Amino acid sequence: HLPGAGRAAASAAARRGRGGRGPAAWPPERSAPSRSFCAGIAARGSPLAVGPAAPRCAVSPARNRAEGKVLETVGVFEAPKPQGKYETGQLFLHSVFGYRGIVLFPWQARLYDRDVASPVPEKSESAAGHGSKEVKGKTHTYYQVLIDARDCPHISQRSQTEAVTFLANHDDSRALYAIPGLDYVSHEDILPYSSTDQVPIQHELFERFLMYDQTKVPPFVARDTLCAWQEKNHPWLELSDVHRETTENIRVTVIPFYMGMREAQNSHVYWWRYCIRLENLDNEVVQLRERHWRIFSLSGTLETVRGRGVVGREPVLSKEQPAFQYSSHVSLQASSGHMWGTFRFERPDGSHFDVRIPPFSLESNKDEKTPPSGLHW
Repeated sequence: HLPGAGRAAASAAARRGRGGRGPAAWPPERSAPSRSFCAGIAARGSPLAVGPAAPRCAVSPARNRAEGKVLETVGVFEAPKPQGKYETGQLFLHSVFGYRGIVLFPWQARLYDRDVASPVPEKSESAAGHGSKEVKGKTHTYYQVLIDARDCPHISQRSQTEAVTFLANHDDSRALYAIPGLDYVSHEDILPYSSTDQVPIQHELFERFLMYDQTKVPPFVARDTLCAWQEKNHPWLELSDVHRETTENIRVTVIPFYMGMREAQNSHVYWWRYCIRLENLDNEVVQLRERHWRIFSLSGTLETVRGRGVVGREPVLSKEQPAFQYSSHVSLQASSGHMWGTFRFERPDGSHFDVRIPPFSLESNKDEKTPPSGLHW
């Protein structure tokens, strides 16, 4: 139900990295860059727990046994970078979801933030969505990362831990494949740390993509297979646009990805996936109850989709667990279109309010070549 220390500690460290003050367990006079931390996985299914480490872990062994938890030191925090980029091989904690990960390579995206857009006269709702603001994109860094497989079962705020799916390269046009534990992370969600462990992340692709080199900083460098995989799958991996909008302190972030075109019943079907994060920026507990989508296709069709929750869940967003993320898919019989809509949330008193989903384009790649290779090279 609530994630406990993992998310709280990660958030505290994030606030500290941005100049804020964390709770008493993280005293401001002890700075993050020189501090060790412990990562613990609870046997009863709690998520990743992160806490400060003194000469030994802060939680006593007796208490650990009583609660069924095991703590282990995994590294030393480094100072977050307000600017610039993290390099391939950088270890990190996710400041929202609390998992351990490692950076594979960066992407440069255009962030369209409607919260900072210049207002223009209201327009009637159209295929462009809400149409009430002129939005200018700014460049923002995202990272392709691997998630530690030990942490995946404990990330309760995600409907799945694979953010990358791709189409089958055979005749079944509806077959989708997923790469577990491959994620996209925004620059500000990275809490960097270092480790002396030569295999600090457990993932089936770790040793295929990276190797240890103690002369480098960070000491994990890309293998040729990682460079070749990135180059071959670039059209299906790269994120180009990120859309963000906040309504009544609920922020919705959408990242669409073009997946490719397949032929079905003598027509072309174009596929996209989209990743959505919901964040509660307030202290009030709210629960997502319904979704309402409008999907416009270049062919001239406008589809309306209503339903309970998202991906079979009705997540609760609270102060302790303020974020939820999921991915879904959409197909059109046209090479482009766009989507927009609303999420309906419920307050504790039973009242409801609608949160806008920022309109986003569904664009196909003009230079499409071969189907993605997935995990083959």
